[in-house]
Amino acid sequence: MKNLIYPCLTIRGKIGEASDFYIQTFGDGKISQTSPIVIQIELSGQKFMLLNDGPTSSPNPSISFMVLCESAQEAEKYWNKLVEGGSVLMPLDSYDWSPKYGWVQDKYGVSWQIYTGDKPDSQQQKFSPTLMFTGGEAGKAESAVHYYTDLFPQSNVEGILKYSKEDEDNEEFVKHAQFKIKDYVLMAMDSSADHGFGFTDAISLVVECENQEEIDKYWDELTGNGGQEIACGWLVDKYGVSWQIIPKDIVKLVTDPVRGQKAMGALMKMKKLIIADLENA
Repeated sequence: MKNLIYPCLTIRGKIGEASDFYIQTFGDGKISQTSPIVIQIELSGQKFMLLNDGPTSSPNPSISFMVLCESAQEAEKYWNKLVEGGSVLMPLDSYDWSPKYGWVQDKYGVSWQIYTGDKPDSQQQKFSPTLMFTGGEAGKAESAVHYYTDLFPQSNVEGILKYSKEDEDNEEFVKHAQFKIKDYVLMAMDSSADHGFGFTDAISLVVECENQEEIDKYWDELTGNGGQEIACGWLVDKYGVSWQIIPKDIVKLVTDPVRGQKAMGALMKMKKLIIADLENA
């Protein structure tokens, strides 16, 4: 799949090691781009960016990755590798919603929800970022789902399930939601428990844009109404989720043998990225 939205994981000083680990853990993977600062990998055809520098925060379970498994054996295979040096958030076991499910934080701090369900078809997305709204953001999952699906094209809400009385959480809160933006599946949930963490810039969502008009649209909307500009195409939206809004040809621009260094110098001085200024640097 050619996903134009994909996650960026900050794993300082260990991106080479981590990229090999994820490819070995999940199989069906490859390194598609590499540099001392960024490595881009593909897992089951989906892009993941691993960042060696930038944010000083570390990943936490406020953004995890739901992993769709075809069988209990597949789930156990991933689990046994991810749990080495990591920590168990929910044991791998049989639950009402899945015959084999577990939630684990790996040795790099990245969290994975291993889920076994119906046999996926060839078009189903294997890895789905899952946003957990906690602390001051608890109760905002439904609002965020509608906000994101209204903003991005090729979007829709696929389902929103609220907590029941038996769940011992606020019945107005979202237990599980699934939605698409730019044909990319994400999930969301609320939790009123005191987790002690929330969204940080250690995991961000990258949006590759066709042109300046598209960059302007997403940037202006996501930084408005309580969002914040950061630097180099990074922003934080009103819910605290970090995004990188970039031109789809950014790698070509900054690695050009003649103008790449100047383009990178120009990029480092920007907040919102301006394609013309990068091209003319």
